[in-house]
Amino acid sequence: MGERIEAWATQVAEAELRSTLPRRWAHTQGVADRAVEVRRVLGQDAGLLVAAATLHDVGYAPRLAVTGFHPLDGGRFLRDEHGADERLTRLVANHSFALLEAEERGLQGELASEFPLLDDPLLVDALVYCDMTTTPDGGRTTAPERVAEIVGRYGADSVVGRFIRRAAPEIFSSVERIEAALAAQPR
Repeated sequence: MGERIEAWATQVAEAELRSTLPRRWAHTQGVADRAVEVRRVLGQDAGLLVAAATLHDVGYAPRLAVTGFHPLDGGRFLRDEHGADERLTRLVANHSFALLEAEERGLQGELASEFPLLDDPLLVDALVYCDMTTTPDGGRTTAPERVAEIVGRYGADSVVGRFIRRAAPEIFSSVERIEAALAAQPR
């Protein structure tokens, strides 16, 4: 997995998001940029991280929104229409503590059975870091600012607002672990 999967992921995400959801496409590009920066701490999984970062929000595409829960819709799309790598589909379907949101939506069983969590904490943390340090427009932000932005956009009592507040401690821990790993690595 490497440059070829990264190029494929960009092609797929761009085709699904660029014209229909340009702001989501901008966020996706920013998340992918963060993944390129983080790749040095991942070794052989660097290409997988970049691909997952590029595809993490593909399930928002209107034609793919079957359940209305973008991680599940994105994972199913990648698995069913593209026969994508199982680790990639599991990362996309579970990005940024999606299992907690699935619970809020009554979809926890479906998500967990179709796309079990990966047992690769560094890779999972890296994807959380990339997503949760990127604004909706693709710029850089801190994890606390990103969580506050999400709560503000969706409302504290919405499904997403409740989920993100529950997930915040885990998000912050993931981001801290990746920041520490980056600090320990030579540039």
